[in-house]
Amino acid sequence: MANEKTGGISPIVGYTDVEKALEWLEKAFGFEVKAVHRDDDGNIVHTEMRHGDGVFMLSGGNPGKAANYVVVTDPDAHHDRAKAAGAEIFRELADQDYGSRDYAARDLDGNEWYFGTYRP
Repeated sequence: MANEKTGGISPIVGYTDVEKALEWLEKAFGFEVKAVHRDDDGNIVHTEMRHGDGVFMLSGGNPGKAANYVVVTDPDAHHDRAKAAGAEIFRELADQDYGSRDYAARDLDGNEWYFGTYRP
């Protein structure tokens, strides 16, 4: 797992209505919409906003909930390390259709952490 500390950490913030949140966050705080990806029905499946060099993501259906996405260079080794340390893996390591290889785990207090190669 050499060079693991080169990745960034991006918060993931949950909202009931992501579309409305995007507009409001831009208007209220001046955040810029960086990316909005939709499914075939037009539903938002992924969003990113930025402020300067900082980037955060929005998720739907989890109002008030926050998690973190951490970029790692070797998600397989990272996954194995987390599992060996007793992390609760709730989304197994997998290649994603957007090019990332990632997994998700909960820490000792149930906070959600997502690790993978995607760079927001």
